[in-house]
Amino acid sequence: MSEFSIWHWLVVGIIFSIVFLPAILGIFVFRQRKVQVIHQNSGMKKTARLGWCWTYWYFGFLVPIFRGEIGIGVLHFLISVITFGLFQIIMSFLYNKQHMTRLLEKGWIVAEDEYEARMSLGIS
Repeated sequence: MSEFSIWHWLVVGIIFSIVFLPAILGIFVFRQRKVQVIHQNSGMKKTARLGWCWTYWYFGFLVPIFRGEIGIGVLHFLISVITFGLFQIIMSFLYNKQHMTRLLEKGWIVAEDEYEARMSLGIS
């Protein structure tokens, strides 16, 4: 059995940082905001998010599929393959706002007390 040298621990630390840094940044720097949305016709309530999508960073095209947007997920998969994963990094910053926009187009409205969310979405 060989001992780990300082270089082995350094490599392990770098790999650990690369894997978990996005989640740490997502928690402390690129915070998501929970936004209450209500469906106009049914009155059903749902919590959506605005801000950086750390789940998209890790799981990519699976996030829209799990949220019921299968066509969007397939499209994101194809674009991610074509761009060798660069699209997934970029979409981590854009996906939550795009998802919220699609919800609003489908008849969901932002709750009255969500002033900051309304401003970031450009809703009066």
